[in-house]
Amino acid sequence: MRPNQLDEINRRDFLSRTARTCFGLTIGGSMAKLFDSPAFAADPAVVQAGGGKAKHVIYLYMSGGMTHLDTFDPKPDAPSEYRGPVKAISTKADGIQLGHCLPGLAKHADKIALIRSLSTTQGAHEQGKYLMHTGYAPRGTVTHPSSGSWVAKLAGRINADLPPFVLVGGANRHPGGGFFEPEFSPLPIGDPELGLQNIRRRSNTTDDSFKRQLDLRRELDHDFDTRYHKGQKSVRAYNEVYDAAVTMMNSKDLEAFDLSKEPADSRAAYGSERFGQGVLLARRLVERGVRFVEVEYGGFDWHADNFEQMEEKIPVLDQALSTLLSDLAARGLLDSTLVVVATEFGRSPKITPNAGRNHFPKAFSCMLAGGGVRGGQVYGATDKTGSNVIENKVGAADFNATIAFSLGLPHDLPVMSPAKRPFKMGGQEGKPITAIFG
Repeated sequence: MRPNQLDEINRRDFLSRTARTCFGLTIGGSMAKLFDSPAFAADPAVVQAGGGKAKHVIYLYMSGGMTHLDTFDPKPDAPSEYRGPVKAISTKADGIQLGHCLPGLAKHADKIALIRSLSTTQGAHEQGKYLMHTGYAPRGTVTHPSSGSWVAKLAGRINADLPPFVLVGGANRHPGGGFFEPEFSPLPIGDPELGLQNIRRRSNTTDDSFKRQLDLRRELDHDFDTRYHKGQKSVRAYNEVYDAAVTMMNSKDLEAFDLSKEPADSRAAYGSERFGQGVLLARRLVERGVRFVEVEYGGFDWHADNFEQMEEKIPVLDQALSTLLSDLAARGLLDSTLVVVATEFGRSPKITPNAGRNHFPKAFSCMLAGGGVRGGQVYGATDKTGSNVIENKVGAADFNATIAFSLGLPHDLPVMSPAKRPFKMGGQEGKPITAIFG
């Protein structure tokens, strides 16, 4: 080994990571093809049970711990110290009530399944967010892949020009691709209004000039690639990121990231908040074949003034989510798109002296719609104050296994980490909630 060989490889690894950030995209490669084969197609029994219908996922994550009693699991008969000023409203689905800040979603209750029996032991934000995204508790020795990266790896790409996993507004403390190769990591979009940054060619660069620059890079790197390319994963990533970037730059589907292409009335329907525009971007991306789009909506950590903040935040979710469900249904995309609303934990049922609710992982709610999910139903239940799960307890691993089931993916397929340890999309023992499908 030459004295500077190791330094050169490390330099390439740094450049690869920098390029991914600058180009704003993930790496394309051959690994997705391995899992995009008949061997990994949906099992007939899965399809018969109602799973395997989804091709895409739009995952809306409420960061901070969204209160379940004031949204998806209201308790109108609970004592006032639990209920507060929240009113339960009727919905389009018989017997299902929602908190009064969700009137738009109430009109779509026939499309949704409420999971009211989630329960974990992770009551801190970072650990709870990690668990819900991966199905595993955090460990110091490994970073587990998030559900979006699992889908990217197991399902492969639909559109070869676009990344399979896009993350809108939620890059901080997100497990991302974990130990998977970089091509399965999410493409981060900070502001949906700005779209995909640093991807377009300079206006004064012609096709011929751009081609000459690429040819020159290949020529300068030829000796290094010939010597080390086959044996170095980081070197492969370095080359693949440029190939993927060039493909995206030349793709007509790049406009999917540009919200200015959307009619003004459509943009207004999702709301002017960044979250609503992120949900609109998610719809545009799944239309163009992106497998998994996650949109994060932060600011749900209401230790004080819970009900004032609820009146400001929840209507933003309600407008974007109800518009998304209408939009997907009108475009014929709801059956093939699983819509997920999730959070890291609920809030304490008993109201604090500061009119707040504290962290509460013992019992909370999430929502699923589309993708083979049977609408107009509730799975699981909590007691009369929302303090304890009393029926059909669901863990984070089960929740992730359910996403896999919707897509017809093998939730229990072991994939080896670099340390040669097996991990699964559904956690070590997660079981999909098959009863909500069909």
